[in-house]
Amino acid sequence: MPSTDHADLKAHMADNPGAVIEDVARERNVTPRSVIEALPSSMVRIGSGEHFAAAMQDIAAWGEVTLIVHTYDAIFEFTGAIPAGEIGRGYFNLMQPKGLHGHLRHERCAGVAFVERPFMGKSSAFVAFVNTDGGIMFKVFVGRDETKALRTDQMERFRQLAGRIALAL
Repeated sequence: MPSTDHADLKAHMADNPGAVIEDVARERNVTPRSVIEALPSSMVRIGSGEHFAAAMQDIAAWGEVTLIVHTYDAIFEFTGAIPAGEIGRGYFNLMQPKGLHGHLRHERCAGVAFVERPFMGKSSAFVAFVNTDGGIMFKVFVGRDETKALRTDQMERFRQLAGRIALAL
């Protein structure tokens, strides 16, 4: 079984910053949060889960993004605008009748991670909502323009949001 030593994980992520977080977590028998925290410090900032609703409301104003839910059995991707939401009946409810909608257990969010790293030969940036078990509830990726570059307006919003709610590791 591979080592789960923190220094070893940090070295692995320094050498492989674009590795699929969930795959590394499974291979090394650690949580996805541990993998995110092992990324080079210049690539990640994490804020408290209490900022879940504020982060989601901000993201709802970004325009077209890609939301990914990655489980052992499937990777679901939605590309479009994230709807605004509100807290009610114990959930953060995404408020639109069609497209992406649903009910999120916001109180299980223990961290909001902002990650900027290379992935598949390109720059990528995403917000990962991390649950109380160290798993990733879902990720929201900054959108790309017609040239496949990260949208500059969204990168500005991403960095502003990270600056408001997250700390560097």
